Amino acid sequence: MIKKDNKKDKENMIQDDELKKTDIPVEHEETAPIKNEDASSSEEIQEITVQEIEEEDSFEQELEKLEAERDEFKNKWLRTLADFDNFRKNTLKEKADWVKYSNEKIILEICEVFDNFERAFSVEVNTDGFEAFKKGIELIYQQIETLLKRNNVTKIECFEKEFDPNYHEALAHIPSDLEENIIAAVIQNGYKMNEKVIRPARVAVSNGIKPENKE
Repeated sequence: MIKKDNKKDKENMIQDDELKKTDIPVEHEETAPIKNEDASSSEEIQEITVQEIEEEDSFEQELEKLEAERDEFKNKWLRTLADFDNFRKNTLKEKADWVKYSNEKIILEICEVFDNFERAFSVEVNTDGFEAFKKGIELIYQQIETLLKRNNVTKIECFEKEFDPNYHEALAHIPSDLEENIIAAVIQNGYKMNEKVIRPARVAVSNGIKPENKE
């Protein structure tokens, strides 16, 4: 009996050893995949982190570029605004100076006419000097007429012509031997400058009724 028991014990020991040998590979097969999954997950996290950092850097660079372009456009706009403001001020000054001094030339010519009037009035008028005085006045009149023509100013001829509201201003309607709506008298001359009416002629217009003869 003792021998049988020893034999059984040996067999049991051999079976236990075989079981241990078969268990070891099974444990390695189960733990190995876990280690591979952890390593793969760690690599993916590192790749995502690097990509996010790169995208963030790219975004910051693009933002800095846009901010630089904005500042450049703003500076250009401010310079253009300043240039335009200076241009506007210079234009207004030049226009004001032109309006202020545009009549300088004609005023100087009128001053010459004024001087001639002073000379004429300084002469004593008597029977002997009347003709000379009259001649002096005629010369001044011709001087003024030449001055007006040189500046393209012409008198509006309107006596005994049909009334035209574009050139004439009627101050009265009077009886006249002339037909109705014909200018019977000129109260104040009118003038044109370069075909533009600068002062309409003030006139009295015939109403078509002939005046009564007073005996």
